[in-house]
Amino acid sequence: MEKPQSFTFSVYTENNLGLLNRISQIFLKRHINVESINASESEIENVHRLTIVVEITEAQAIKVAKQIDKQIEVIKAFYHREDETIYRETALYKMPINCLYDGGRVQELISDTYASIVNVSKDYFVIEKTGKKAETTRLYNELRPFGLMQFLRSGRISVTKEVMDISSELTKLVS
Repeated sequence: MEKPQSFTFSVYTENNLGLLNRISQIFLKRHINVESINASESEIENVHRLTIVVEITEAQAIKVAKQIDKQIEVIKAFYHREDETIYRETALYKMPINCLYDGGRVQELISDTYASIVNVSKDYFVIEKTGKKAETTRLYNELRPFGLMQFLRSGRISVTKEVMDISSELTKLVS
């Protein structure tokens, strides 16, 4: 039996109302939990890209990609195994200001993890960390004992390791 693994779907679309809902329904009908989702402009004018991360088998990934491709506004859907992509997430950590001056341990964590302070106020400061999910989770776990006030992690952004001439392929489909 095939073992589930992490797959990243790159879905190139027109930017139409309701499309994200219809795509999420494809995963819902198959009882697939979406781990992460990100929507943004793509490298092609008027074409948007959804990046969706799920844990499924490759057989399921093939079926889901075909089903997504059937949506009218979808130009093309691709899926990739984790080892086929370069990916990152960004996390924000809101901390009480007193942590900044409490023995230097939080400052040490920030430096050791290549994070940075992006905002400081009289009551709190905000740390930003970009990396893989394991890296942002590790910093989360290390900051919690210091009174973490808020935490937010973005959806995955990724590009393929393999050279894919997506722009020219999609331009042909859009034309």
